[in-house]
Amino acid sequence: MIKFRNVTKFYPPDTYAVKGINLHIKDGEFVSIIGQSGSGKTTLIRLLIGEEHVTNGNIIVGGWDISNIRKGEVPILRRQIGVIFQDYKLLPNKNIFENIAFALEVCGSSDKKIKIMVPQILKVVNLLGKADKYPRQLSGGEQQRVGIARALIHRPKILVADEPTGNLDLANSRDIIDLLQKINQLGTTVLLVTHDREVVNMLKRRVVVLDRGEIVSDQKIGRYVI
Repeated sequence: MIKFRNVTKFYPPDTYAVKGINLHIKDGEFVSIIGQSGSGKTTLIRLLIGEEHVTNGNIIVGGWDISNIRKGEVPILRRQIGVIFQDYKLLPNKNIFENIAFALEVCGSSDKKIKIMVPQILKVVNLLGKADKYPRQLSGGEQQRVGIARALIHRPKILVADEPTGNLDLANSRDIIDLLQKINQLGTTVLLVTHDREVVNMLKRRVVVLDRGEIVSDQKIGRYVI
């Protein structure tokens, strides 16, 4: 599903954000990527979703080499890779239905398709009864569920969760992780970037550790060890 082949990202004059990364994530895996600030986690994600180009090496997503993806192709890639952010990135002046529908509207989806798909996704994240609420009327956990719904609206093969529990308490964090596991069980490959020790240890899934831009550990059933 995802292959990093000797991937390096260099920022002049002297910074290697990631260096010589070799990583294979199989279809349907749930992988946690951990590391201290500055270890290269964010750069790895930005390369994967087409926000940055590699300096050297190749990134393959579902057989597509995106190493030097053109700007016009990025929206196509983003339909295959859903992204969840720590700070939700919801539109405050749109209700929950409209926030999710917006992701379809920008791709030219019909009103008919939107009316069918948005309730389906809201049901998955257990927010069907709050479609007419605004972000300010929801809890942090609920807002993150909206973010997950929006990331899923194109039914992507890969879901990238970038510190999805960073602004949540323990109870809401567990709810979000339970939801991510449910999504993974339905066949979506999940890539979780996190500093949350308890979440990683609770998952008992594959853990990849970055340090100074390099992979220093890759364990099939890992723990938070940094």
